[in-house]
Amino acid sequence: MPTLTRPTEDNVAKVNDEIAVGFDLDFQEKWWRFERILWMLFAGLVLAALAGAFGRGFLSKATVKAPDRSIKVDYERIARYSTPSILRVQLAPATVQEGQVQLWLSDAIVKSMGAQRVVPQPVSSSLTEGGLLTTFPALSAPAWVEFALEPTKPGVQDLTLRALGHAEVRFKVAVLP
Repeated sequence: MPTLTRPTEDNVAKVNDEIAVGFDLDFQEKWWRFERILWMLFAGLVLAALAGAFGRGFLSKATVKAPDRSIKVDYERIARYSTPSILRVQLAPATVQEGQVQLWLSDAIVKSMGAQRVVPQPVSSSLTEGGLLTTFPALSAPAWVEFALEPTKPGVQDLTLRALGHAEVRFKVAVLP
């Protein structure tokens, strides 16, 4: 017995009676939703970058003070590997003794953060356990010291500063690759 076959009917609309064009509205709506999510993600990343979430913006700038107000440190909490940044230390008049200020810096400031230049130049420097003790001239009150840093490795760096005889300041800097 011969099998009867019927031609398959195509219920998809044809363009110019030549090509069948399919359209799946459910899939298209899912795709549009996926695209909107991606656009929002990209816009969020661009806005975060402009704001400084990855360094060099107002979100990356921070200030920390010692509990006894002897030191105030302005720094970038988000730094980039091998990219210059400035660490500014303001020392209260109480830290100045005989026209000089002694400042202790943790090893991380010198090694991991790569201290390149110090303004003003220290009168003397000596290695101590876990850090560096420097003596700076203090020609005005409050005294200022600026460190030009260039981080030598990515990661979170724990930094500590202390004026001799005063409370220390601890803070963290995230160094991005």
